[in-house]
Amino acid sequence: MGRGLRQALLALWVGLSPALWAMPALAQEGQPGPVFKSQLAVVQQDQLFARTLYGKAVQARIEAARQSLLSENQRIEAGLEAEERALTQRRPTMTPAEFRKLADAFDAKVEGIRSAQEAKGRAVARQAEEDRQRFFQTAYPVLARLMAEIGAVALMDKSDIIISLEAIDVTDRAVARIDSTLGDGSASEAPAEAPEPSDAGQPEQ
Repeated sequence: MGRGLRQALLALWVGLSPALWAMPALAQEGQPGPVFKSQLAVVQQDQLFARTLYGKAVQARIEAARQSLLSENQRIEAGLEAEERALTQRRPTMTPAEFRKLADAFDAKVEGIRSAQEAKGRAVARQAEEDRQRFFQTAYPVLARLMAEIGAVALMDKSDIIISLEAIDVTDRAVARIDSTLGDGSASEAPAEAPEPSDAGQPEQ
């Protein structure tokens, strides 16, 4: 197979024209031997978030917020169940009208608490997404500098590529560069605070 045909086939594999293969080498750090040449590099975005110190710190905050809300929901649920049992035990001592009034008030209270807790859950999910987006926004300049160093003009998520050669995957280098530049992210952003548990709408003990 001639050199021109080989280059054409390789170009089809990553969606590039043959002319783009005569570019500076893109090599993994510490990897000896021949290197591949491309203007396109890919990273695994989920790996950047999962493996970097910064990404792990963000995930830890998100999980802490979720666990805090879960614990709060469990405490509220236990309190409401106790209140419901107490109301049921009092029923024989009340007239139907008195019991209906208290039961309706209890139902309204439960509905209000449910709405409040669902709003907190949405707030936690929204904060998680904002934290994830902030991570990538902060990491983009680091990735851009890495691109410049390796001579790439485009960086794509590997999941968007149907087939590619491993030589253009710079995920490991990107993880190491983000760690060395941003650390756990504490210097570049204020930690997101988990929603504070509220006493409003708490069941009466």
